[in-house]
Amino acid sequence: MPVTIIDVARKAGVSPSTVSRVISNNPRISKETADKVRRIMKELGYHPNEIAKSLVSKTTRTLGIILPRPADELFQNLFFSEVIRGIVAHASRSGYDLLMAAGTSGQEEVDAIARLVNGRRVDGIILLYSRRDDPLIAYLAERSFPFVLIGRSEQYPQVLSVDNDNVQAAYDATRHLIAQGHERIGFVSGPPNLIVSKDRMEGYVKALADAGLQADPEWIVEGEFLQESGYRAMSYFMNLPKRPTALVAIDDIVAFGVLRGLSELGFRVPRDLSIVGFNNLSLSELATPPLSSIDIGIYQIGYTASQTLIRAVREESGQLQPIIIPHKLVVRESSLPPADA
Repeated sequence: MPVTIIDVARKAGVSPSTVSRVISNNPRISKETADKVRRIMKELGYHPNEIAKSLVSKTTRTLGIILPRPADELFQNLFFSEVIRGIVAHASRSGYDLLMAAGTSGQEEVDAIARLVNGRRVDGIILLYSRRDDPLIAYLAERSFPFVLIGRSEQYPQVLSVDNDNVQAAYDATRHLIAQGHERIGFVSGPPNLIVSKDRMEGYVKALADAGLQADPEWIVEGEFLQESGYRAMSYFMNLPKRPTALVAIDDIVAFGVLRGLSELGFRVPRDLSIVGFNNLSLSELATPPLSSIDIGIYQIGYTASQTLIRAVREESGQLQPIIIPHKLVVRESSLPPADA
């Protein structure tokens, strides 16, 4: 038979209500009594019923994470595993569990959010991405349900968010290639409905304009945050009559596809094409050649998102506002001056 609260109370010589107050950390219980009850709980192997506790406290001590759509990107792009690692690190230290949800369509995502919110299954939600006119952000914002967005929202600019200055980050990546002497610089972007794609495209175009260069539409390709996008882009770029000498890839995973495509086509990096990626994944320095990349602090983004959400859930004092995580350019062997410089 499982150990009950009555068993604990009987052995500790206190009432069941006292045990209940110890479990809920009621300050009215003396430290001596609380320590004694907890010792008995441990001896008997008693574990409080979390569901019952949540009904009393009206909290679940659980955070929801909404996975990207399509969810298979989660397992193909190391960004998501690293950002979730940061989320888990702070949540577990703060005594919170995590519940993940996903949908294969926009409506399924909204339905998943609605189940979490209306069923009070979580205390707050983390969105792993930001899209234009996102119904999930609208749903949560209009209900004032605690949530943190990884990215930023154009429609609701004041929602709690953790992001990089992606315009400046892409500007810095492009300026690095310009400083190396490149004038024909291409860009492999992500899905146009994602805010990060829009912002990094803006930084790329601005850097070219400030240097008196033009963004040739032929040198811009949109795709997904997948290796296959970079691979396909190469067969297109390298068959142009006037191809770029350098490339900004919106993600290191995309850049890995670029490297693979170039190798199969018989081109070499950086002799035939210089590349700068984003995220500075752990595999970037192991690529051939080692990949120059913008380090956006992925783990810190996840950790800070978890920290910010828990503060919001607890209604801690202090102004909560959008947070920008600093970035830095890590220069490796994939970005050198053009061969004819």
